[in-house]
Order: sequence, then structure tokens, then C-alpha cells
Amino acid sequence: MELSAYELEGRLRQFNKLIQELLRGRLNRNTFQPWEIEILLDIDSCQLGDTNRRELLKRYQKAANRYYERGGRTLLKLSEYLAGKHRPRPDGLQKPGAGSASEAPSE
Repeated sequence: MELSAYELEGRLRQFNKLIQELLRGRLNRNTFQPWEIEILLDIDSCQLGDTNRRELLKRYQKAANRYYERGGRTLLKLSEYLAGKHRPRPDGLQKPGAGSASEAPSE
């Protein structure tokens, strides 16, 4: 589901706070929004090694912010980042299935 620009901007701020908590090595809360849980589960499913986890999360955070700045209408997941799904095609067309409900974070 695509979000309004206002909703997405708010989620992006919360996303950045969540990633900063992960980079610090501890979550300072025990209550999460459903989309935050989806992001955390996606990160966990990528099975990052301890050696490059911190740098990869930093690069992922920057990519997610760039994706938003370039007009992304959902939050970028780590699995999408690793698969390169966020990269625009040279012909300017979306990839098949891009922006579909199955790729959008649920609420």
C-alpha cells in the first residue's frame, strides 16, 4: 500500500530512529508499529554476519533515504536493497510488479 507523502515522511523519520537504535546495539523500547516489526523481521531474515552488519545497515539507511528522496512511495526493505530492486531501470520504466501491494509494507 502506498502512503501519502505526509505519512511516508513520518515513517521515514521513525525508520531512521529505528536504524539508529539498531546501530547502537539496543532497542530502547518494547512497543513497535506493525511496519517496524516488518522491517525488523526483514532485517533478521537477511541473516547479516556480525562483521559487516553495522556498515551494511548504514548503507541501507542511506539507500532508503535516497529511495524516498527520488520518489519512492513505500519504505525500502533491506531484502529489496540487497536484491537491487530499488535501482531505477535505464529506460525509466518500473520493474514488473514494482509498487504492487505485495511489496508495500502493511500497516
